[in-house]
Amino acid sequence: MATTDTPNGRVSRGTLVIDADRCKGCELCIAACPPSVLEMSTEVNEMGYRYPLLHEGCTGCTACQMVCPDYVFDVYRLKAPRA
Repeated sequence: MATTDTPNGRVSRGTLVIDADRCKGCELCIAACPPSVLEMSTEVNEMGYRYPLLHEGCTGCTACQMVCPDYVFDVYRLKAPRA
């Protein structure tokens, strides 16, 4: 599996995509994020809720995906380059 170093010194095994329109603003993902790279937006989605924004440094750990009741996160793992 490929890895890259993140600005906070952690190893990244992947990244995530956020479906902001599905989010209901519970903020569970913010507290669950080990590298603390998620923060709530100041803007609102179509339903009127603030949603998480991803900053550089995601490790692909899936903690946000596991706590999200609205299935907002899709985590993608990095693959090892072929030799």
